[in-house]
Amino acid sequence: MRDQADARAIAQESSLPEDDAPAPLAEASAATAAKPPRRSRAETREAAINQIVDIATQEFVEKGLAGARIDEIAGKATKRKIYYYFDGKEELYRAVLERAYRRVRDSEAQVDITTGTAEQALRRLIEHDVHYHARHPELVRLVMNENIHHAQHLKQITELPSRNHSVIDILRQLISRGEAEGSFRVGIDPVDLHFNMTALAFYNVSNQFTFAHNFGVDMTSDSALAHRARQVADIIIAWVTRKD
Repeated sequence: MRDQADARAIAQESSLPEDDAPAPLAEASAATAAKPPRRSRAETREAAINQIVDIATQEFVEKGLAGARIDEIAGKATKRKIYYYFDGKEELYRAVLERAYRRVRDSEAQVDITTGTAEQALRRLIEHDVHYHARHPELVRLVMNENIHHAQHLKQITELPSRNHSVIDILRQLISRGEAEGSFRVGIDPVDLHFNMTALAFYNVSNQFTFAHNFGVDMTSDSALAHRARQVADIIIAWVTRKD
């Protein structure tokens, strides 16, 4: 209720966020020669949204959806801008989730899977995923938090399942190549492969503090991460390859 009241009050102030508001004509004329060209409206909008989502990501990762507060996020952005672009906290949370998933999928699309054998290409993708999860712990924590909510917010991002299937398509291609080369056993399910890859990459982040405490293992150093990435790749490659 408070968020809705704030939204109504803020909406009355202006129909544009501060960065989108046109400068007074006299000031704009005087400063034209000294200032670089203004960003387009689309660029300004994208920059504003990214700033809000960056800040909101930190808040949701640290406190979860229930604990996060718009006022805390607004203290580092502006409440006026937040409510210009988002209806409230839950829509902002969905934007954070959507971007986190989009970024990991986009990163996987950049991995070279065309050169070398299917086994070499799969190894590159596996090691990439291990490194990506370690360097983006916010993804792991957001996914863990969304599982607490039984994916109820993820289900509202209608286009996300099809986007997430891009990694399944990549793995399906690699499996087909591996079978044709005679190195992969026949009948590997790409969803199973993705499940196993993600589980092993995920654990390195989700359990790093408890595992380090219980067993004295540093899971965050560059050398430990490189070792873990090779090890995960070895495990997965051993599972997919033929045993003649």
